[in-house]
This record gives sequence, structure tokens and C-alpha cells, in this order.
Amino acid sequence: MKHWKQALAAIAAGLGMALPAAAADPIVIGQVAPFSGPQAITGKAIHAGAKLYFDAVNARGGVRGRPIKLVTRDDAQKPEESVRLTRELIAAEAPLALIGTVGTANLEALAKDGVLAQQRVSMVGAVSGAASVVQAPGMHIVKASYHDEVGRLFSQLAGVGVKRVGLVIQEDGLGRDVLAGAEAAAQRHGIDLAVRTSYPRNTVAVEKAVSEIVASKVQVVFLGATTAAGIEFVRQYAAAGGTATLYGLSIIDTDALFKALGPERARGYAFSVVLPLAHQTNRPVVREYLQLRQASSDPALSARSIEGFVAAKALVKVLEGTTNLTPAGVTAALATARAVDVGGYLLDFSANDRPGSRYVDFAMFGAQGRILQ
Repeated sequence: MKHWKQALAAIAAGLGMALPAAAADPIVIGQVAPFSGPQAITGKAIHAGAKLYFDAVNARGGVRGRPIKLVTRDDAQKPEESVRLTRELIAAEAPLALIGTVGTANLEALAKDGVLAQQRVSMVGAVSGAASVVQAPGMHIVKASYHDEVGRLFSQLAGVGVKRVGLVIQEDGLGRDVLAGAEAAAQRHGIDLAVRTSYPRNTVAVEKAVSEIVASKVQVVFLGATTAAGIEFVRQYAAAGGTATLYGLSIIDTDALFKALGPERARGYAFSVVLPLAHQTNRPVVREYLQLRQASSDPALSARSIEGFVAAKALVKVLEGTTNLTPAGVTAALATARAVDVGGYLLDFSANDRPGSRYVDFAMFGAQGRILQ
């Protein structure tokens, strides 16, 4: 019966038609992400945030009486597995949309494979700010790009007279994108990128990077790193006597960093803010998130989880606004969604040459872990 329904649904999707649904038929949303391996902390956090919102929607009756079913596959942060498992999930589960695949290299592999375009399925909340992902058909990100982050930082640094900056990147598509954005921003704002150093992808082998940054005596270091490597760099840099101010890329999980380093070693660590922070309770989306998080016992919820929460809420708003609940119908609705307000945070998915948001700010850990902004 399940395969018969999938075949019929596929025919209908190809014609851009929606089949009548029984009241209990779930709306399937798929997520292929790392739930094991070096980036499991991020995959689990994004999933926890999305599930938190979907569960709340289901508790109030779902979307037009249909519950949302979030199905997952673990790609362990391997790009080839992201492609294989996305194809497998689409074939087996017939999702209306995808959410929260993690990693520039993984998302670039999906774009190169073309599976989303072929199956007319879109992804909301693709977890990367790389230009290659921003511009990929069918991928919608819910935050500013990495180029936006580094551009805003270098503009502010130039404004206060900081000229010598060091850059640490991961050796992959993420790092290449951050480097390209940093070099362009440095030229615009008169910043000297005094040292560019890197570490191998999906490792915490940052010893070379620490040594080169310490030797450079730069004023500021921008960490274009993932969470585990970012934490290890901060730890080793402090132990080596480094004195520069460290600014971390937004993808470094600040909850995980604070827990790993403690309040004293985390103090002074600065980071990009591209999504609402938990203390910004003037935003309705933050109040909603905090209320639901307080009632949840999910240990995977962290600072990164609001990205999954925002992506899930944006997707539900699009689903509620379209009558064509097929993958093609949802893809079309997303492509014309110009003002998706998730609660004091506005998203625009209508252009494939810019991210869903351009919001960038900065914050820093102060005494006892207080976030200063």
C-alpha cells in the first residue's frame, strides 16, 4: 500500500497536482544530517530545534489537520553519503520538503548531483552560509552568508583602527568561501590579512594554525572553523600565550564552547550573531522558542538549535500558505516567499543570489558567561 501511494504521489507531483489526503496522513519532512561523527553536535542541535517546533505544531493539530513527520538519515558528515541518503530518503518517504542538511561540502555535493532539481524538492534551513549554497537551486538558508559576516566584521574593525588580522579556516569548501569573503572584505576596508592558516577538515588538528597565529602577533583572529576545531583552537591559543581578540564564525556552537572551556577561558571570546539570541526576548520568535525549550527535556538543544527552529517555522508558514501540498507546489511557494515573518525575524527566499537574511551582529562572553552585545 505504501509503495502504491508513493507511485501515485510521484505522478501527481510531476503534474503539479495535490492528491486528497486522509485526515491522518502525515506531512513528511526529511533531514539528512550528521548524527554521528565529528559534526554530530551540529546535526543533533539543528534537528532538536526543528523537532521542537514541529512537535508544537502537531500539538495544536498539525497543518490542516495533518501531523508533521520528521524523518532522518545519518550522513556522518560525508558528502557522498549526503547524496546517497537524500536520494534514498526521497524514494522511500516522499517528503514534501527537506530541512537542515549540515556542511558546505555536503550541500555542494547535493547541488552538483542535482537530486533536488530532478525531484522538485526544496530544502529550508540548509546549514551553510557559503555563496555556493546560497546560489544553489532549491536550497534556502535562514541566516546571513559567511561573506556578510566577515564583511561586517572587517568594516567594524577598520572603523576602530584595527588593521592586522589573522584568519583560520578549515581545508574544504567552507574554508575556501570564508577565505574568498575575507580577502574581498580586507581589500574593501584596508585590512591586512597578515596570516592565513588552516587545519584539515573534520579534525581538531589546529597545532600548526595556533603556532602561526601566535607568531604573527595580529590584533584580531577570525575563526572560520567548525565547533570542535574552534573550541580546540581557543584552548590551545590561550595556553600558548596568545593575546589577540578571537572572533568565531557563527557556526561555532557557543553553548558547546562555553561548556567545554568554562567561564574564565571563554571570557573575551567574540562571535558573529546571524540569528536571534536567547536574551533578545523582544522578538516573539525568541519568546516562543524559550517557552518550548523550557518544557523540553531534549539534551541536544543548544545555541545552534534556534536555526533549526526558525527553519521549521518558516517552512510551516509556507506550507500553511499554499494549497498545493506537493513537493513541486512547496518548491514553487518557497521560490516566491518574499516576507516570511517567523516572529520579529523576517526571511526572503525569493532570490537565489542572496541568503534569506542579511542580519549580522556581534557578541562576546563577559564575566560568568554573560553575553555582551
